Amino acid sequence: MKTKNELKDFMILWSTQSLSQLGSAVTSFALTLWLYEKTGSALGTAALRICTYAPYVLMSIFAGALSDRFDKKKTMLICDLTAAFTTAAVFVLYKTDSLRVWHLYMINAVSGLMNTVQQPASEVAYTMLVPKEYYQKTSGLQSLSRSLITVGSPLIAAAVYGLGGLPAAILMDLGTFAAAFLALAFLIRIPEIPGKNENEGNVLQLAKEGLAFLKENPMILYVILFLSGVNFVASAFDAVLPALILPNPRGGNAVLGFVTSCSGIAMIAGSLLVTVLPNPKDRVKVIYRTMLFSLATENYLLAFSRNPVFWCVGQIVGWILVPVMAANQNVIMRNTVPPRLQGRVYACRNTLQFFTIPIGLVFGGFMVDEVCEPLMENAGSFLRFLFGTGKGSGAALMMFVLGILGTLMCVLFGHKLKKYHYSDPSV
Repeated sequence: MKTKNELKDFMILWSTQSLSQLGSAVTSFALTLWLYEKTGSALGTAALRICTYAPYVLMSIFAGALSDRFDKKKTMLICDLTAAFTTAAVFVLYKTDSLRVWHLYMINAVSGLMNTVQQPASEVAYTMLVPKEYYQKTSGLQSLSRSLITVGSPLIAAAVYGLGGLPAAILMDLGTFAAAFLALAFLIRIPEIPGKNENEGNVLQLAKEGLAFLKENPMILYVILFLSGVNFVASAFDAVLPALILPNPRGGNAVLGFVTSCSGIAMIAGSLLVTVLPNPKDRVKVIYRTMLFSLATENYLLAFSRNPVFWCVGQIVGWILVPVMAANQNVIMRNTVPPRLQGRVYACRNTLQFFTIPIGLVFGGFMVDEVCEPLMENAGSFLRFLFGTGKGSGAALMMFVLGILGTLMCVLFGHKLKKYHYSDPSV
């Protein structure tokens, strides 16, 4: 019988890293508010996330290979420390009245690069700390913390930003970083990977091994490609949402924070659901069906509503099953990929699954600023009846377009995924 002590290191790592991620999310949301005040542009605001994800997409394959070569704990510590320095740089620039928009883009790119290296290392670390029979439950806990961050960060950021401005948000971020850094440095021991060869080859060879593994396992590859399509629609949605809510007479900073938090509330419920659900008979089918439900509901609800209550309902409906999807993919990956290959395979997954996020952010921001808003300025009575009038009506139109794209994408990929099935091996 496994004891709770076997999850002690996982619990310390998970809780402190989650606290640090909350601080980072508060700063990120505060920067979004600051930048929108400066530019008033959906594309300009979305560019913050684009700069974060660009290195994540471009360098993930090589970062994962590096992660497999080096000590996981040291890698995570170095990446955390470098990211903290970039946050401190924003604080200094702001306090000296030198902060410019391009500074944020450059600093976010550096921070994104550090996350690119750290993420596969942390995934392997979690695998080494958790017995197989706890994979689904611990995946649920990871989804729960991400959900709590999604709920709390906009509300906390709006409050902190309103009371103390950008410096207060940054100081909170640095404080939570310190707690996570010290816990990882002094309280957690990450076991060595069994069968790991220190002289496995150069980084390029290791990266090729990750791609070769995915090629030899088409079920995992098609799930990843399906979720890359989901991420395209979801990231375009993220770029459109502020442009829908902030200029609306019933919107504003506080409403955007609350509506964004509703997605986190839904994910909390979904994460708790994951921890108590029995293992499904077919995890691939669960991934496809949950995403079809999400993308074929939320976008339409937000497109046709101009009331904060319905915006919140849309967020809840769209996000409640996301943790169920994420946990099922996580279990498939951890059970299928050998630990010694996980860093490079997870990194290849990151490139293939997340390369659509910056593209979606550009697409969503561009379509609102350059196509949908100008179109709605001269729209006929029918379009105005459907999507409203004034600034923000173009964003509503774009939500409708994303609803169509998401539904079609799920139907097309779903046909391909139907031939793949996955049931858990005995543990």
